[in-house]
Amino acid sequence: MAEGSGNEARLTRDTWRRLFEAIAAFATSRVRARAFGLFGALLVLLLAISVLNVVTSYVGRDFMTAIEHRDYPGFVRQALLYVLVFCALTTAAVLSRFTEERFGLLWRGWLTERLVHYYLSGRTYLRLGEAEQLTNPDQRITEDVRSFVTMTVSLFLMFLNGTLTVIAFSGVLWSISRTLFLVGIVYAGVGSLLTVFLGRRLIALNYAQSDREADFRAALIDVRENAEAIAIHGRERQLELRLKEYLGSLVGNLRRIIAVNRNLGFFTTGYNYMIQIIPALVVAPLFIRGDVEFGVITQSAMAFSHLLGAFSLVITQFQAISSYGAVLARLFALSSALQPPAGDAPGIDTTEDPDRVAYDRLTLAAPGEATALVRELSFEIPRGARVLVCSADPVVRGALMRATAGVWDEGSGRVVRPPLRDVAFLPERPYLPPGTLREMMETSDGTVPVDSELRTALAILDAVDLVTFARGTDREFDF
Repeated sequence: MAEGSGNEARLTRDTWRRLFEAIAAFATSRVRARAFGLFGALLVLLLAISVLNVVTSYVGRDFMTAIEHRDYPGFVRQALLYVLVFCALTTAAVLSRFTEERFGLLWRGWLTERLVHYYLSGRTYLRLGEAEQLTNPDQRITEDVRSFVTMTVSLFLMFLNGTLTVIAFSGVLWSISRTLFLVGIVYAGVGSLLTVFLGRRLIALNYAQSDREADFRAALIDVRENAEAIAIHGRERQLELRLKEYLGSLVGNLRRIIAVNRNLGFFTTGYNYMIQIIPALVVAPLFIRGDVEFGVITQSAMAFSHLLGAFSLVITQFQAISSYGAVLARLFALSSALQPPAGDAPGIDTTEDPDRVAYDRLTLAAPGEATALVRELSFEIPRGARVLVCSADPVVRGALMRATAGVWDEGSGRVVRPPLRDVAFLPERPYLPPGTLREMMETSDGTVPVDSELRTALAILDAVDLVTFARGTDREFDF
């Protein structure tokens, strides 16, 4: 479990700078033409929705006034107009949602592909695993990227739509009652400040919750992947205690989130209920005195609701904003970890030579320690020779193999070996990537064997039964 979650969850000026850099990278990417096309369509649709909402307020005013005056022809006319406006609003809203989802999908696909490339380049995945400097990178690349894109697009459009709403309805509300307009601004401002005060802990709590959920899920996956070994060694009790510990941490943090949401809910729910009555309290006296028609009360309620909804986005969306803050912190922590480490280049120099393996004054140090595992090693293995490396310490043998493979950076000296595509290393834990049997037999230069070559190679290896085991040569199989 991450100990530094609280520190990582803090949003700094650098976090926002990197957010804008991420947006700029997408805006200048190879998919920018499609992105700008979808984004432009979104802007047009949002503007159409704002205009139609204003039209609806006037149609609703005249509709209620026709009822007050018992004007049946006017009532029918306004009712038909109401239906037409609602049809237009429905069309614009559905197309807006569709375009928003397509835009988000485009961004998510591009960003995930980019992060996967950085994660696998330069053996970054190995560096992160050995350094243990970042928890659950797999979850951050999948779930956090999805949440980041969805919430960035959603919140941006929400605030943009709020801005358009303020512009559209300020004039309507100002023409009805300046007092009501000013009451709305003060009410939303005070409400926003109180919401931030009551819910400020949610960002850190949501950040921690993501890690606790991932830890619990990873422990369950570990049980599934090592089921036979667990059964043979009888480790069920230890694993159950471990899972209960993760579950207890997860539930405890979730309780704290629920408690904060409860306190926040008392305020935001009451705040939203008051929005419904405030316009009537201000405008009803004007109607009673005969200064406005009855339909104005309905129009003011609608205009006030839209305007307060725009001014109160911090209040109504605070839980989403707090979750977004946690996602930002987690995703940019991943982005920082994927960057090549600052400082000098690795002390071990690797040279490729197709005809030999050699070590020139090779010194291997244990990570984070001053003790040398191998000191000033110099010898050569010519092509065709067989050498058995012996050591009382298995760590030394492993370090030498890893240095030869280029995955051990602590030390100095030089390693000479053939290119990696011409060398086969056997890791401690056997592994084959998922794929088809034909892909498993692909040569180092990327040549895919035809059926005759494949069966000949399997016959030489006395492994013809693999075709039956894998259910064919071109069927996806987890070896």
